[in-house]
Amino acid sequence: MSLATTYRFIAPFYDAAIERATASARRASLAHLGRPGLRVLVSGIGTGLDVPHLPQGNRYVGIDLTRAMLDRIPKERRDLRLVQGDAMRLPFAAATFDAVVLHLILAVVPDPRRCLAEAARVLKPGGEVLVFDKFLRPGERGTLRRALNPLSQRLATRLDVVFEDALAAAPSLALVSDERSLAGGWFRRIRLAKRAGR
Repeated sequence: MSLATTYRFIAPFYDAAIERATASARRASLAHLGRPGLRVLVSGIGTGLDVPHLPQGNRYVGIDLTRAMLDRIPKERRDLRLVQGDAMRLPFAAATFDAVVLHLILAVVPDPRRCLAEAARVLKPGGEVLVFDKFLRPGERGTLRRALNPLSQRLATRLDVVFEDALAAAPSLALVSDERSLAGGWFRRIRLAKRAGR
């Protein structure tokens, strides 16, 4: 079953499953967009769980692979434009955005390295990438998670992604902060900055 098909089926249940559990972490991550006048890409916007926490005063573009997800996003915000597309093949020119939001997308896409590299490509030098997701640490055995991964990734999400492996595919990005979040630190809130001239 393809990723688009899976998320078309789970779209009606997605919010109920994760909205309350992730709201505070999303809010803390998106607080870094508080400076007005930014052009921001929300990659893998899903059903729009980030939308209530997006600071006013910026221009947002939300992209998702699945029309069923995008159709669930309330249309009240005039500062948000929605695009159906692939986070691993972004339909935007290089250096288009001041910030890119990657919330619960790197562990969903088939190739997190390519997804992060695409985020870096469309980001302006000096811009930031805000990541919130579940990751194994480098060298972490994660025996149960790895054992469950073949089934989990067919249904909705991967359990075996090592963030540092994905970051290696985006050498223009530098780590700014890395904070433990939900589930005893399995989820992390990470900030990256694009080096000037890259």
